Amino acid sequence: MAKRAPFAKMNGLGNEIIVADMRGRADRVTPAAAIALNADPATRFDQIMAIHDARTRGTDNYVEILNSDGSQAQACGNGTRCVVQALAAETGRSVFTFQTVAGILNAEEHADGMISVDMGRPRFDWQDIPLAEEFRDTRQIELQIGPIDAPVLHSPSAVSMGNPHAVFWVDDDVWSHDLEKLGPLLENHPIFPERANISIARILSRGEIDLRTWERGAGLTRACGSAACAAAVSAARLRRTERKVIVNVPGGPLEIEWRDDDHVIMTGPAEWEFSGTFDPETGTWEREAESGSAA
Repeated sequence: MAKRAPFAKMNGLGNEIIVADMRGRADRVTPAAAIALNADPATRFDQIMAIHDARTRGTDNYVEILNSDGSQAQACGNGTRCVVQALAAETGRSVFTFQTVAGILNAEEHADGMISVDMGRPRFDWQDIPLAEEFRDTRQIELQIGPIDAPVLHSPSAVSMGNPHAVFWVDDDVWSHDLEKLGPLLENHPIFPERANISIARILSRGEIDLRTWERGAGLTRACGSAACAAAVSAARLRRTERKVIVNVPGGPLEIEWRDDDHVIMTGPAEWEFSGTFDPETGTWEREAESGSAA
């Protein structure tokens, strides 16, 4: 049996996160371990953020991200905030640079406890998202669900924030749509060869958006940071909002700014719940601290 690794159960606006400390180890968190942890109500999660030793000069750590079904995720903004809070509590530092499969992420914990993550540049070309066929304008692609003359959802904005997103715009309450039913159908639509995160969004003003998201490989979530970024940049591309907005997800508000240098900055909180140790191969775990900070 593999040596147990420390972990912290955390959340970012209700987006359930496990931060696994895999530093100094050669093994990885297996898909089987992820599935086992998610099957336990106490450790149920949306993403695992596995912190490994740095692989590239100039970065602090390599972070591998797993969904609750054991598949690999390219990006998780809420999870990155949890990693920052965990490492800041451990080291006393406030600025970090992480490498992920999607690229380099820079992040900072502010004096008020809020955490900003540079989510990088959005990608809009159909091949980069990716989509299965060419769309010259991904601000609104031809995709609908429901009857042709009265679709339930249609014409989403498509964008990559390190992972693929489709944002469906509605004029009514985002809660009035059965995302639990529609999400898995759209996530696995043939137009998305790598599946996609599916969001329903409503623009409240030029500075505020309501958002619900079905996460690829995880399901309904109370918060998805990369989806909030995808909605913000897509709304700005449609000229329906400014480039700095508040995105209200079920867990609370996130501040998203699409800067002039094309980088998207997400700012929000992270919260520690409990910590323990687990077997990265099997997912068996034990609780440790009842109070304190992560990692």
